[in-house]
Amino acid sequence: MRILVVSSPLAGHLSPLLPVIGALVDAGDEVVVVSGPAAEPLVERTGATFQRAGNDSDVWFARLKERTRGEPGDGIAPERINHYFVPRLFAEIATADMIDDVARVGGELAPDLVLFESLAFAGPLVADLLDVPGVHHLFGPVLPHEIFVLASDAVSPIWRSFRRDVPEYAGVYRDLTVTICPPSLESLTVPSGDAVSVRPVPRRERAAARGVRPLVYVTLGTFFNGNTSVFRTILDGLVGQPVDVIVTVGGDQDPSALQPVANNVTIERFVAQAELLPRCSVIVHHGGAGTTFGALAHGVPQVIVPQGADNFDNAAMCERAGMALVLRPDAFSSTTVADSVSFLLNEPRFAEVARRTANEIAVMLDPAAVATRVHEYRR
Repeated sequence: MRILVVSSPLAGHLSPLLPVIGALVDAGDEVVVVSGPAAEPLVERTGATFQRAGNDSDVWFARLKERTRGEPGDGIAPERINHYFVPRLFAEIATADMIDDVARVGGELAPDLVLFESLAFAGPLVADLLDVPGVHHLFGPVLPHEIFVLASDAVSPIWRSFRRDVPEYAGVYRDLTVTICPPSLESLTVPSGDAVSVRPVPRRERAAARGVRPLVYVTLGTFFNGNTSVFRTILDGLVGQPVDVIVTVGGDQDPSALQPVANNVTIERFVAQAELLPRCSVIVHHGGAGTTFGALAHGVPQVIVPQGADNFDNAAMCERAGMALVLRPDAFSSTTVADSVSFLLNEPRFAEVARRTANEIAVMLDPAAVATRVHEYRR
């Protein structure tokens, strides 16, 4: 099959799709991924072909800022962040930026179907233009349905420019949706179309040996990792704790920016989470999808310090399930970090819930099985 993949050039949006993309490539499919330039290194690892579509997200944010007198989203309650940014940034600005390139590549490839992540709204539009199925791949839990109602209104003029009427939910749920959230944590259902679930990270083959002292992993992902003050507050909270700490700052950041640090702290640009998480007793992070679901799959209790975007939704999901403590901006300090890590290390019920969730994830379908389901999905 020929498959066109459409994604925003944000690692948190594209990374959850990579296992299925890799499985499709392994099955012999011709897979072309269209996204902004920042996505190219991630795509190359899968063996798929990369084609540029539009610009990176910094250009989109700059365009949104031109429309506002203040900082976009400033002062909005956490539960309204997606209601604000999804229709304005991803539906209006990003779709307009990407659609011509996506349509061009789609016309050249003539795909059998289009695979897209939740906020890549050019995906369902191009699937409609090419009259092929659209496969929607979630990168977190199902978002409130009203967000996609707002997005549908926002992309309507773009659909009309192609002489098409926008379908319900901007076409996102029209055909097949691939979910990644274990059922016990998912609070909403896919509102229409078919659905199949995929295990969000590879199955852990064997337990990793843990050290004498608990290991705490600290990360702010790849989007909020430039916020040195947040890292510093977390590390200040771990000074003097009877733990070892590994911090990853990302390939685009300088580890020396956090120096000096205590003797129990190691700072790296990157460590593979599949190797690190099985050794961890607690993870302190921002609540990005990749990190959240990695921690869930390995049964690691979490301290989440949400920064924006989907962080607050992921944090609330883990908090409700009883496997995480959440330090929202008004409660975030070195003292609350210290207290939260200490509490998780000494309260076994959080680890017990985390292990149950990990076991639930372990029996979800693997990417190869979902790739087979995608192959079967034809109109």
